[in-house]
Amino acid sequence: MKAFVVHAPRQSSIEDVPEPQAKPGEVVIDVLRAGVCGTDVEFFDGDMAYLGTGEAKYPMRLGHEWCGIVSAIGANVDEKWLGKRVTGDTMLGCQQCKRCMNSMQHVCEERFEIGIRNGWPGALAERLPIPVFALHELPDSIDDTTGALIEPGGSALRSAQAAKAAPGKKILVWGSGTIGLLTTQFSLAMGAEVHVIGIDHSTLMLAKKLGAHEIYSDTSRLGNGYDAIIDATNASNIAHEALTLVEPGGRVVYIGVSGKSSNIDSRTLVLKDVTAIGILSASPGLRGAIDFYSRGEIDPRPIVAATVGLEKTASVLSGIRPEGAAIGPKVHIDPRVN
Repeated sequence: MKAFVVHAPRQSSIEDVPEPQAKPGEVVIDVLRAGVCGTDVEFFDGDMAYLGTGEAKYPMRLGHEWCGIVSAIGANVDEKWLGKRVTGDTMLGCQQCKRCMNSMQHVCEERFEIGIRNGWPGALAERLPIPVFALHELPDSIDDTTGALIEPGGSALRSAQAAKAAPGKKILVWGSGTIGLLTTQFSLAMGAEVHVIGIDHSTLMLAKKLGAHEIYSDTSRLGNGYDAIIDATNASNIAHEALTLVEPGGRVVYIGVSGKSSNIDSRTLVLKDVTAIGILSASPGLRGAIDFYSRGEIDPRPIVAATVGLEKTASVLSGIRPEGAAIGPKVHIDPRVN
């Protein structure tokens, strides 16, 4: 089969690789759509922290936002899965440790992460192996574009929930990339007043179109009274700025990850009685994201600017916008497209 393989920073190719075989407890997915994520860009550029810790190494097969059809099953897998449209969890815990037994497989010390950690191959390929325990069936109301947005949607939903988005709450989403825009949508759907600040004019305008009450490109124009601030950026300074701006007794949610140390002053945290929460994974939010999407409460599709074939993956990871792309920050790969 065809797969996108990264051999070293900015050195990649589309290659013929052996087709995956469904081991006991696993299935094989025919990939219909895969999203290109900021984490994929970090691996492509050689900046991702896992490369330094040894949790990942080249060559790598990227891709962890996907949907597809179950085309083969291994031993001990119910035949009902054959032919099902599905998406799946990125985090594959050992299923035996205390964390996994308490629905915390996304922080299992021995976990694989699809297309990210410990060598599990990713979805930027024609087919993908995955344990059946990680699967989530997709209803007919969710199309392929939306299906490949469930993984980032799960992270965004968890962020909105951590911010306690609800009627009467005023929330500032810092960052207008994919996660920022999805978090905006979930927070709005949960009844909050949502403000968005970012550096990209086009995606800020998209945030406004999606329903954000106010948008900003300059911190000097920010208001006050934010019950929660969600940091969905990769800028190291914003972690502390968010803490200083949030209301006393408020909440700061950190989902963006900087390439260098992001420091906060714990004295500010304590003296303002602020709750700070980190969000690593979509895992606990996948089912909820599917429910929101299937009910039509959120339509994430405007976030996708274009869908291209596998051969365009390197150019997308290099930051080149596909010809005719819309304003959204996300690009999808369809491995079936030539």
